[in-house]
Amino acid sequence: MLLAIDVGNTQTVLGVYDLNSTQGSGASVGLVDHWRLSTVVDRTPDELSVELGSVLHMAGLSFADITGVSICSGVPSLLLQLRTMVAQRLGFEPIVIEPGVRTGMPINYSNPKEVGADRIANSVAAYELYGGPTVVVDFGTGNNFDVISDDGAFLGGAIAPGIEVSLQALFGRAAALGAVPLVEPRNVIGKTTTESIQSGALYGFAAMVDGMNARFLKEIGEATVIATGGLAHLIAPLATTIDHVEPFLTLHGLRIVYTRNQ
Repeated sequence: MLLAIDVGNTQTVLGVYDLNSTQGSGASVGLVDHWRLSTVVDRTPDELSVELGSVLHMAGLSFADITGVSICSGVPSLLLQLRTMVAQRLGFEPIVIEPGVRTGMPINYSNPKEVGADRIANSVAAYELYGGPTVVVDFGTGNNFDVISDDGAFLGGAIAPGIEVSLQALFGRAAALGAVPLVEPRNVIGKTTTESIQSGALYGFAAMVDGMNARFLKEIGEATVIATGGLAHLIAPLATTIDHVEPFLTLHGLRIVYTRNQ
């Protein structure tokens, strides 16, 4: 089985794939189980091994079931520890999305090395699932917009602050405001401070997503828009330009890149 690891600045998503399975649909084909954990940058290889062993045990699995590992990481220090853990615990090197690894996707960026590994994984998966032109909106620490051409090249995109980061900045700078649950308010026009913050966060970010997508589509023509990331389920229903929601898009991209490097 393949262990896919997507290390983000705030959260790390793990998924185990049965590469011989056809169960599921879209990015979840072959996905046996998945977990979302807080990213802790100072974990040692031993600590990572214990944590990973525990989550595998929850699915009735062990390290003995893992025959391959595929990683994308936006946290260089943690990536080093993960490489060490995999080599020590599993006895082989992981496939890491980085320069020199075959992704099958041309990167039309001024400096291709600047493109985040998660953006590449998302783009590879989106094109494999839906073809092109395609726009991926990834709701994470930052809101990443990635544009894929009709012939499967990464064209670039945009990066904006994520919802949680924006709210943390708001709460940190406005002493009279407190944290609120991220749920849809009763009305766009909030009748309480809590509802007003919820409206600004959810409807405001939905409007931003629709506005950015409209500008992308003006440049590339018609395209399929895919949402992913931890908060996609909150914003996608409120946006008018999102065609599909794929919560496991990044993991699916890791699966594809792993297969292309065998």
